[in-house]
Amino acid sequence: MQSILTKTLAVTALVGLSACGDTIPEQAVLGGGAGAITGAVVGGSVLTGAAVGAAGNVVYCQTYPSRC
Repeated sequence: MQSILTKTLAVTALVGLSACGDTIPEQAVLGGGAGAITGAVVGGSVLTGAAVGAAGNVVYCQTYPSRC
C-alpha cells in the first residue's frame, strides 16, 4: 500500500511542477528536476527520471503553451 501512495504522490508532484517555465531551457531544467525527484522517491533511476521529466515538460509546454 505504501508503494502505491508513494507513486501517487510522486506523480502528483511531477504534474504540479512540470507546468512551469517560460523558455525551453527553463522547461527542461524544471521538468528534469521534477523527474529526478520522482525517480528518487519511487526507487527508480534518478538519471532516467530527469531525462524523461525534461523531455516530457518541454514537449508538453511546446505543444500546449497556454497551459504552461
